[in-house]
Amino acid sequence: MPKIDLANVPKLQGSGYPAPFDMPCAERVRQRLGDAGGIGDFGVNLMHLPPGSWSSQRHWHAEEDEFLFVLAGELTLVEDDGETLLRAGDCAAFPKNSGNGHHLINRSAAVATYLDIGSRSTSDSVVYSDIDLLIASTDTRYLHKDGSPY
Repeated sequence: MPKIDLANVPKLQGSGYPAPFDMPCAERVRQRLGDAGGIGDFGVNLMHLPPGSWSSQRHWHAEEDEFLFVLAGELTLVEDDGETLLRAGDCAAFPKNSGNGHHLINRSAAVATYLDIGSRSTSDSVVYSDIDLLIASTDTRYLHKDGSPY
């Protein structure tokens, strides 16, 4: 099994969200471990979330299961039903098409690190719970909820 050298995996900062939705995630850093290992059926991301940063806008996937595992630090999981504190060793799962919008916020004073794992469904669509944003399954661009492009 080939070892992935983390030092050679690019660190991608921020998100692809249109302004102003990109701002809470501007300091987020992602390392795409699945891509680095040549994995195509599912994605594995090593995520670094500085204090005050969000993992994403609150969202849910129609055709993609998600799983996260906290490696270091402390994160607040925000879902439809409220908030849950996650610490190193904790994990959470988000079944596809649950309709349960979720994201993580680092409200601590230290960088938090976690693994974000998800299927790579080509028919997935993403709904952003709190804002006028979505990704339709037929298009990977960000759209308004009425279907018009940003």
